[in-house]
Amino acid sequence: MSDATLHATSQDPDDFVVQIADQVESFLVAVTEVAKGDEPDSAIPFLLLEISQLLLAGGRLGAHEDIVPDEPYEPDLGPEPDVDELRERLAVMLEPVDVYSEVFDPYEPRKAPVACRISDDFADVITDLRHGMAHYRAGRTSEALWWWQFSYFSNWGSTASAALRALQSLVAHVRLNQPLDDLNGLDTDQDIGEEILAEEAGRVMAEEIGGPLGLGTPT
Repeated sequence: MSDATLHATSQDPDDFVVQIADQVESFLVAVTEVAKGDEPDSAIPFLLLEISQLLLAGGRLGAHEDIVPDEPYEPDLGPEPDVDELRERLAVMLEPVDVYSEVFDPYEPRKAPVACRISDDFADVITDLRHGMAHYRAGRTSEALWWWQFSYFSNWGSTASAALRALQSLVAHVRLNQPLDDLNGLDTDQDIGEEILAEEAGRVMAEEIGGPLGLGTPT
């Protein structure tokens, strides 16, 4: 979708809402293209780049004063677009490294890590962003900003941050030629503590995933 279609001609490109919408739209388009699987060798670097850029928009929303929508009740947007196909495509593409462990709240003491999936994270983030984009395209800019800010604090901000850390860790392991622990047998439906997670970790060398995912190894 071109900027001419996305934005009304009367909108100032320097407006906060236009800038946030541009970043959201860029993320949606880019991740959708990655999920098509046309360039699987560059999937990990592209996803790391896109989630990093999206979190800049999230940081701006987080630093902004509380946004209040024009209407007291959110208009009905109808059924949400299905993201299952995108989720499944990413899961297949990332299969060797899709599952990772994460602590949801670093300020909760002795919180055990849980199993998450990068593919689930991206699908969840996209669902939140599309919801706000539907308001934006309908001309309800304050509603769009409110939703993006609210959902940043309540869901997609922490989800995107967790995915970013997983992707950055993966890239670092490969680029530094360090072994990766195997999460084979780890499932996101399991309630797994740190000790069990360590026991189930096997051995997968970075070079086993570096080639297929286009990360390469240091020379």
